[in-house]
Amino acid sequence: MSTDAGPAAPAPPTAAAYDVVAMGRTGVDLYPLQHGVGLEDVRTFEKFLGGSATNVAVAAARHGRRTALVTRTGRDAFGRYIHQALRGFGVDDRFVSAVDGPPTPVTFCEVFPPDDFPLYFYRYPIAPDLMIAAEDLPLAAIESAGIFWSTVTGLSQEPSRAAHFAAWQARGRRSPTILDLDYRPMFWPDATEASAQVGKALDHVTVAVGNREECEVAVGETDPGRAADALLERGVELAVVKQGPRGVLAATASERVEVPAFPVEVVNGLGAGDAFGGALCHGLLAGWDLRRVIEFANVAGAIVASQLECSSAMPTTAAVEQLLGAARPQGAAQETR
Repeated sequence: MSTDAGPAAPAPPTAAAYDVVAMGRTGVDLYPLQHGVGLEDVRTFEKFLGGSATNVAVAAARHGRRTALVTRTGRDAFGRYIHQALRGFGVDDRFVSAVDGPPTPVTFCEVFPPDDFPLYFYRYPIAPDLMIAAEDLPLAAIESAGIFWSTVTGLSQEPSRAAHFAAWQARGRRSPTILDLDYRPMFWPDATEASAQVGKALDHVTVAVGNREECEVAVGETDPGRAADALLERGVELAVVKQGPRGVLAATASERVEVPAFPVEVVNGLGAGDAFGGALCHGLLAGWDLRRVIEFANVAGAIVASQLECSSAMPTTAAVEQLLGAARPQGAAQETR
């Protein structure tokens, strides 16, 4: 894809330049500054860069990873804002291009801490990020990246669906190839169709990450242990089941790790999973043991849950390590990259 919004991109890097290439949803989050009330009673909002794959790219970049995003925007001011914001966060935006027609989507939320954050997507009938076409993909960058990250939302419509399968075909199930189970019912005609497409996608990825409800769509299981087993039986090498206040379960064929939720005062839980994802990428690329990876990602998610915004709240490695270190028993060993 060529970038046709915003200033010209820098000279292209070599194909193997990226630690993480993320592909999928982007947009603008408009979050209320009045909490505990419905949108009809909100007086003021603040604008943030948003979209699940976009947030994961930002989160990985905050950990010093060379990161690129593959997506599309409208040919409008919010599209230009996305380019500007991505560059500000250190994410390569050369694979972000504009389309004619649908505008860059916006998303509103309501904030009812600690666990109710309704989302309202303004992106119908199709959003630009679902207009990614196979022929426009940066296949060399996707194939050679340390990690390729994509989401179930990208499978909900064409041409994005075909583009995702083309990307996985080019990558050849190189590990880690991560699928965020990120099921959003408003993007699908029904859960049966989503389950069918996720089932096909699992044949191409090595890591699956999702909450219990998303695991039910993917493999028909909500029990964390059975969901992890079912994902492993489908051929993934690592299954991660997020359980909100009950913590996280991660499993491979030979190892199973359970990490309790990290205690914070929740302000907005919407970006926690994306912070977890970017930190997961960082830990896997660093070659840490599984428990270390999941503990680190768990704390990164908690940090973002304690703040209103998502993208701009993504923590640095030092911030996660500081909080993680403070929570360890006195004298416990600490590992750094």
